[in-house]
Amino acid sequence: MRVGIFSECYHPIENGVVASIDALCDGLRAAGHEAVIVAPAARAHALAPEVRVPSLPLPTRTAYRLAVPVLGARANANLRSLSVIHTHSPFVTGWMGVHYARRFGLPLVFTYHTQLEEYAHYVPFERSATRRAASTLTRTYANLAYAVIVPTQAMAERLRALGVSAPLSVIPTGIDVERFAAGRRSSELRERLVRAPRTRLILLVSRLAREKNVELAFAALAALDDPGAHLVLAGDGPQRPALEAAARAAGLGSRVHFLGHVERGRLPELYASCDAFVFPSTTETQGVVLAEAVVAGLPVVAAETPQTREVLGGSGILASPTAEAFAEALKRALAGGRPQNAARLALERFSIEVQTRRILDVYGWLLERRESA
Repeated sequence: MRVGIFSECYHPIENGVVASIDALCDGLRAAGHEAVIVAPAARAHALAPEVRVPSLPLPTRTAYRLAVPVLGARANANLRSLSVIHTHSPFVTGWMGVHYARRFGLPLVFTYHTQLEEYAHYVPFERSATRRAASTLTRTYANLAYAVIVPTQAMAERLRALGVSAPLSVIPTGIDVERFAAGRRSSELRERLVRAPRTRLILLVSRLAREKNVELAFAALAALDDPGAHLVLAGDGPQRPALEAAARAAGLGSRVHFLGHVERGRLPELYASCDAFVFPSTTETQGVVLAEAVVAGLPVVAAETPQTREVLGGSGILASPTAEAFAEALKRALAGGRPQNAARLALERFSIEVQTRRILDVYGWLLERRESA
């Protein structure tokens, strides 16, 4: 089977969508299938897409690019031999996927990764109108798909509430569970992060952007009233300068450590070398880093939402998104030590093999329907 993976973003960008695509491609290839990435062209990278969509730079400092939906004869010939088209964006590349699915009579699968209405602050228009437009786009696009994959039941219910009538399959995004479970605590890494004895390291792995609610982690750290507790931020993004200023203004400059972008290969050791994981975002469809933290054996404190409750599956501590509630939860997490059974249960739920098998079942069902039509 040849599966066309259409995405608005791909390497060198690293985010939850790209991690999800990597996991899907790894699983498909391990199962003997071919995954063909169709994504905007960018600077040279070891994992460049097989079919490079022409693109233009955006008028802001970002690695994201504006796709131009024009492909040459060779690319069109490559896509003609696909078995299934699987899109990961309702934007330009997503609509390209719709076009080629119709042109070649192929099943169209869409994975819903992002609550677009939660990103309305990036658009310079009236907020309510932008949110309505985002919801309309999501509903319209999802209803064009033969099947929609969502990572949590909470997001399936969300799409139904928006008016999505296409068949839905709840399939959590897989991670390399063996890699994240194998991370080892490193005294050397801890010393590089914070040169102080008896320090408790609280990790946050996130894009530094407004919708990630990182300020809540700062407020919780201040309310924790524990000078030995430090917050380690792995990730970069447009809000980093503002967050650095906010940490200094709150008197936390020496206790908040900005690592910038951390390559995924280095994350298992980082997880294992910290003492707790904090997840303040309320806008995720799943939160891949939550699964990574649980598999790595970290006690987790997360903002309570239906999707985080579902991902944690009874492990971790859910707290209302207030400084006081998060501080109390962090105090319990740091005192309680590492959970014993959570990592084992997460290994079963979030393996790439499980994700791949369930997605292949969706593909197979759609191909059978096409053949019998």
